[in-house]
Amino acid sequence: MEQQARIRRVVILGGGTAGWMTAAALSRSFGRSISITLLESEEIGTVGVGEATIPTIHWFNDLIGLDEAEFLRATKATFKLGIEFVDWTAPGSRYFHPFGHFGAALPGVAFHHRWLKARAEGLDMPLSDLSLAGRLAAQGRFAKPGGDGRSILSTLGYAYHFDAGLYAAYLRGLSERHGVRRVEGKMQAVERHPETGFVTALTTERGERMEGDLFVDCSGFRALLVEKAMGEAFEDWSHWLPCDRAVAVPCARTTATPPFTRSTARAAGWQWRISLQHRTGNGYVYASRYISDDEAAATLLANLDGEALAEPRMLCFAAGMRRRAWRGNVVAIGLASGFLEPLESTSIHLIQSGITKLLTLFPDRDCDPALADRYNQLLGRDMDGIRDFLILHYHATSGRDEPLWRRCQTMALPDTLLIREEQYRRSGRLMLDPEELFRDASWLAVLNGQGITAAGYNPLADAIDSATNRAQVQQIADVIARAAPTLPLHDTALAELMA
Repeated sequence: MEQQARIRRVVILGGGTAGWMTAAALSRSFGRSISITLLESEEIGTVGVGEATIPTIHWFNDLIGLDEAEFLRATKATFKLGIEFVDWTAPGSRYFHPFGHFGAALPGVAFHHRWLKARAEGLDMPLSDLSLAGRLAAQGRFAKPGGDGRSILSTLGYAYHFDAGLYAAYLRGLSERHGVRRVEGKMQAVERHPETGFVTALTTERGERMEGDLFVDCSGFRALLVEKAMGEAFEDWSHWLPCDRAVAVPCARTTATPPFTRSTARAAGWQWRISLQHRTGNGYVYASRYISDDEAAATLLANLDGEALAEPRMLCFAAGMRRRAWRGNVVAIGLASGFLEPLESTSIHLIQSGITKLLTLFPDRDCDPALADRYNQLLGRDMDGIRDFLILHYHATSGRDEPLWRRCQTMALPDTLLIREEQYRRSGRLMLDPEELFRDASWLAVLNGQGITAAGYNPLADAIDSATNRAQVQQIADVIARAAPTLPLHDTALAELMA
């Protein structure tokens, strides 16, 4: 390919987490071989509710060369071992979705089939006994995964809670050191090529003009390029995921910082709690047809762990996506490409998923439509899989009797989710594709936590002697129970890693 056909100028519209993650990744990957300009306005706020992450964030942090201790200090971050779900299946219910793995890697069949066989043969052991991450979270402890596959520490996974505003500021500093140029201002006009329809330049309200070969739309829900300029429609999923608003408020932090996110079901949605070093983030995600904004704010304020530190802030959204987040020479990343509520902390993952795919499929100036098609296909699979995982939480709630939950219990489900649930009920099998985000441990935790249990297990497990299998499953649970109290408290581990 001739060098003059290469993309030389990238323009990113919008800052916030999506814009600065994109800028950091492109500038780190391409160095000075392309020029990157980011247009953002300090007058336009960011959504900023995505303060919890999942373990895939390690890939992104490694890509941009982020030092963990520096990052923890700069973003007021804490560690996250998973998500605790309270009151979801019924008031008083509780389960934990841990990061990492259940049990341990043993020869033969997948470990959870060993547990299912042992249960079928009389072993009374909850799934939670087989997760070190879950046990540590319950005790307020934390440890990083160990590299030795024979150690129970190798079964751990972890992510972070952080202040999204501080994270964006931190990434801005990294990006600008790598040559990214930030322009302050609001976009006023979009110029397009009369024949190809490609975007050629953006103009600000102050008249500054930014030409580019590739444009990345990080303008959030407004989707100023992918929708307003390129005309890409939004596929609405609110019939499956009916929550359309959130009210958020920070409060004073608790004495000990829990190493997990908490999600508590409420009458018209659910409440998050995300503990940082300096404060606790809280929000109520709700369906506005079942509760007023004032009632939602009052419910949130009545259920805080500490004193509110600001006035409640309202957000409106719709669940769904754009099937062609890449159109022409415009690639939408973050909220401009679609939105799924933060129930499983996937917002930042979806930003980095878009960035990963863009790097892998990075085009020349002609923006080969086959690359865009592949990008859109892969991103669509990501979104569809996460969507199904979220719907699972909503419809398997037989013990809740409020109008929202009754509606969700009886709604028609996507065929992909129906097939997966039915197969797990019958055989204990988790029918996952290799590229899916949520792996066996995640589906296992939520299926069982939401009351969907397996009647059978893989026949291959019957090749293992019953007494031997039961003893091995019990032994792993005992190792986890003994190991957890020997590991440091979360705040102690955090302080040591930042020192």
